[in-house]
Amino acid sequence: MPSNTPDYDLEETIELTTTEQVRAISDPLRNTILSLLHERAATVGELAAAVERPRSTVAHHVSVLTKADLLRVVRTRKVRAIDERYYGRTARMFYVGLGHQKAGGPLPPDFNDFETAAKESAPAHGLGQLRQFIRRARISEDQAAEFWERIEQVVQEFDRLPRSGGTVHGFAVGVYPIPDHPVLPLPPEGDGGS
Repeated sequence: MPSNTPDYDLEETIELTTTEQVRAISDPLRNTILSLLHERAATVGELAAAVERPRSTVAHHVSVLTKADLLRVVRTRKVRAIDERYYGRTARMFYVGLGHQKAGGPLPPDFNDFETAAKESAPAHGLGQLRQFIRRARISEDQAAEFWERIEQVVQEFDRLPRSGGTVHGFAVGVYPIPDHPVLPLPPEGDGGS
């Protein structure tokens, strides 16, 4: 397997600034299509076979993603006098731009990655194959932002792993505020604990 994944050139990140873009990635099937194209460029027929959906359905979703500038044709080849199109992502990572949206009102909410991860990981949890943890820390917004930057580096490393195994593995991560979580009061001055 090639170590350069996917097999076409693309941007590192693209900020989603339009309602059309956010709606496009919020659909579960379109999100699956984007995920498949992390590995390599593919035709509508290949994508339809992978997701076990009719070709016309997948062609519609590919069209929506293309119009939203999330997919593009990365190469073509002649098959019986017809140009077969191979689609690829426009970026490795898409993120919803907060405060940078184009005119046209507020962006709709992005889909919840954790909801998707919970559904996908349920069978692995039942088989004892889910590696997971959750931690909480009382930290500042600046510390949370700095920590998230380091996490993004790990996410990018995961995205670049060569596709060489027989099983797809999910990787979900997040940093989020929990306003109603209980907190201990600060210890009295001079009390360093025992």
